[in-house]
Amino acid sequence: MTILEQLHQRRPIAARARPARRAMTVGFGASTLGTILVARSDRGIAAVLIGDERQALRDDLARRFPGAALVEGDAATDELAATVAFLVDAPACAAELAALPLDLGGTEFQRAVWQALREIPAGSTASYVELAGRIGRPASARAVAQACAANPLAILVPCHRVVGRDGRLSGYRWGVERKRALLARESAA
Repeated sequence: MTILEQLHQRRPIAARARPARRAMTVGFGASTLGTILVARSDRGIAAVLIGDERQALRDDLARRFPGAALVEGDAATDELAATVAFLVDAPACAAELAALPLDLGGTEFQRAVWQALREIPAGSTASYVELAGRIGRPASARAVAQACAANPLAILVPCHRVVGRDGRLSGYRWGVERKRALLARESAA
């Protein structure tokens, strides 16, 4: 059974308390937008980060998950990272990743934002204000932006689909040029 099949058998997203110390297996893939880091725990995918250098991505992961035991990838995690990297370049094939279980932490508010992001269809965008309204907190657009910035799951929790109220591209944790490229690929697909 492949790692994708194993992960499909688990629940997609659940609000769970994270143990103080846990193990995460780390794998890397290469896409046209840069290096993709995927970290998974026994509960599902905990992080997908995009960058230029493996060590910088590992350092970012360690900052996001202080105290976690980061284990170098095994074949299954490397396969998963390669799949995520492929889907960065071919978003029309990304439907199978939507059902993968995610090991999300964050606050209740962040999880609500992240779930709402997953409901924005590929090729579409929403403003921070619209997203705040979708989660029943219309006055919290700034907090929605902060939740997007804290998102540890690039691509799988598609914060790149959020734009300014005027439709302009706003910040993106992994760079506005990557955001522009992701949106263009999804629109073309």
